Amino acid sequence: MFHYTIDVPFSVEEAITRLEASLKEEQFGVQFQFNVQETLQKKGFDFDSTFVILEVCNPKEAKRVLEEDLMMGYFLPCKLVVYEKENQTKVGMLKPTALTDMIDNEQIKAIAGSIEERLKKCMDQLK
Repeated sequence: MFHYTIDVPFSVEEAITRLEASLKEEQFGVQFQFNVQETLQKKGFDFDSTFVILEVCNPKEAKRVLEEDLMMGYFLPCKLVVYEKENQTKVGMLKPTALTDMIDNEQIKAIAGSIEERLKKCMDQLK
Protein backbone atom coordinates (compact mmCIF):
# COMPACT_ATOMS: atom_id res chain seq x y z
CA MET A 1 0.00 0.00 0.00
CA PHE A 2 1.24 3.45 -0.86
CA HIS A 3 -0.69 5.05 2.01
CA TYR A 4 -1.50 4.68 5.68
CA THR A 5 -5.05 5.72 6.59
CA ILE A 6 -6.98 5.39 9.84
CA ASP A 7 -10.48 6.19 11.10
CA VAL A 8 -10.67 8.63 14.00
CA PRO A 9 -13.56 9.43 16.35
CA PHE A 10 -13.43 13.21 15.86
CA SER A 11 -14.69 15.84 13.47
CA VAL A 12 -12.25 16.94 10.77
CA GLU A 13 -11.54 20.17 12.67
CA GLU A 14 -10.91 18.36 15.97
CA ALA A 15 -8.75 15.74 14.24
CA ILE A 16 -6.60 18.50 12.71
CA THR A 17 -6.19 20.25 16.07
CA ARG A 18 -5.21 17.01 17.81
CA LEU A 19 -2.95 15.97 14.95
CA GLU A 20 -1.10 19.30 15.04
CA ALA A 21 -0.45 18.82 18.77
CA SER A 22 0.77 15.27 18.22
CA LEU A 23 3.03 16.35 15.36
CA LYS A 24 4.53 19.09 17.51
CA GLU A 25 5.66 16.44 20.02
CA GLU A 26 7.69 14.84 17.21
CA GLN A 27 9.08 18.24 16.10
CA PHE A 28 6.93 18.35 12.96
CA GLY A 29 5.18 21.58 12.08
CA VAL A 30 2.34 22.24 9.69
CA GLN A 31 3.78 24.45 6.96
CA PHE A 32 0.58 24.78 4.98
CA GLN A 33 -3.06 23.77 5.30
CA PHE A 34 -5.01 23.42 2.07
CA ASN A 35 -8.79 23.10 2.31
CA VAL A 36 -9.66 21.46 -1.00
CA GLN A 37 -13.42 21.82 -0.59
CA GLU A 38 -13.26 25.57 0.08
CA THR A 39 -10.83 26.19 -2.76
CA LEU A 40 -12.87 24.28 -5.32
CA GLN A 41 -16.07 25.98 -4.24
CA LYS A 42 -14.43 29.41 -4.54
CA LYS A 43 -13.47 28.48 -8.09
CA GLY A 44 -17.08 27.57 -8.90
CA PHE A 45 -16.79 23.80 -8.64
CA ASP A 46 -19.25 21.90 -6.49
CA PHE A 47 -17.37 19.58 -4.14
CA ASP A 48 -19.32 18.22 -1.19
CA SER A 49 -16.58 16.37 0.68
CA THR A 50 -14.54 17.91 3.47
CA PHE A 51 -10.91 17.30 2.50
CA VAL A 52 -7.90 19.05 4.02
CA ILE A 53 -4.26 18.54 3.05
CA LEU A 54 -1.59 19.33 5.65
CA GLU A 55 1.97 19.81 4.50
CA VAL A 56 4.22 18.92 7.43
CA CYS A 57 7.94 19.21 7.96
CA ASN A 58 10.56 18.43 10.55
CA PRO A 59 13.41 20.85 9.74
CA LYS A 60 16.12 18.57 11.15
CA GLU A 61 14.94 15.62 9.05
CA ALA A 62 14.48 17.79 5.95
CA LYS A 63 18.08 18.96 6.30
CA ARG A 64 19.33 15.37 6.68
CA VAL A 65 17.44 14.21 3.60
CA LEU A 66 18.49 17.15 1.45
CA GLU A 67 22.14 16.82 2.48
CA GLU A 68 22.00 13.18 1.42
CA ASP A 69 20.35 13.94 -1.94
CA LEU A 70 18.97 17.28 -3.15
CA MET A 71 16.57 15.45 -5.45
CA MET A 72 14.67 14.40 -2.31
CA GLY A 73 13.31 17.94 -2.30
CA TYR A 74 10.77 16.66 -4.81
CA PHE A 75 9.22 14.63 -1.99
CA LEU A 76 9.11 17.42 0.59
CA PRO A 77 7.18 18.35 2.61
CA CYS A 78 5.29 15.27 3.76
CA LYS A 79 1.55 15.37 3.15
CA LEU A 80 -1.11 14.26 5.60
CA VAL A 81 -4.80 14.37 4.71
CA VAL A 82 -7.84 14.70 6.93
CA TYR A 83 -11.21 14.10 5.34
CA GLU A 84 -14.70 12.82 5.81
CA LYS A 85 -16.04 9.81 3.94
CA GLU A 86 -19.43 8.23 4.64
CA ASN A 87 -19.75 10.19 7.91
CA GLN A 88 -16.38 8.93 9.15
CA THR A 89 -13.33 11.13 9.68
CA LYS A 90 -10.15 9.68 8.24
CA VAL A 91 -6.53 10.70 8.61
CA GLY A 92 -3.98 9.45 6.13
CA MET A 93 -0.61 9.95 4.56
CA LEU A 94 1.39 8.93 1.56
CA LYS A 95 4.03 6.63 3.04
CA PRO A 96 7.52 8.11 2.73
CA THR A 97 8.84 4.58 2.21
CA ALA A 98 6.58 4.17 -0.84
CA LEU A 99 8.27 7.18 -2.41
CA THR A 100 11.77 6.02 -1.60
CA ASP A 101 11.15 2.62 -3.20
CA MET A 102 11.98 4.43 -6.42
CA ILE A 103 15.43 5.45 -5.15
CA ASP A 104 18.56 3.33 -4.82
CA ASN A 105 19.88 4.88 -1.61
CA GLU A 106 19.75 2.87 1.61
CA GLN A 107 20.44 5.91 3.82
CA ILE A 108 17.44 7.75 2.36
CA LYS A 109 15.30 4.63 2.80
CA ALA A 110 16.31 4.40 6.46
CA ILE A 111 15.48 8.06 7.08
CA ALA A 112 12.14 7.66 5.29
CA GLY A 113 11.32 4.61 7.42
CA SER A 114 12.04 6.54 10.61
CA ILE A 115 9.94 9.51 9.50
CA GLU A 116 7.08 7.21 8.48
CA GLU A 117 7.03 5.50 11.88
CA ARG A 118 7.01 8.86 13.68
CA LEU A 119 4.16 10.16 11.53
CA LYS A 120 2.19 6.94 12.07
CA LYS A 121 2.70 7.36 15.81
CA CYS A 122 1.29 10.88 15.61
CA MET A 123 -1.72 9.65 13.66
CA ASP A 124 -2.31 6.61 15.87
CA GLN A 125 -2.59 8.85 18.94
CA LEU A 126 -5.92 10.03 17.46
CA LYS A 127 -7.54 6.59 17.56
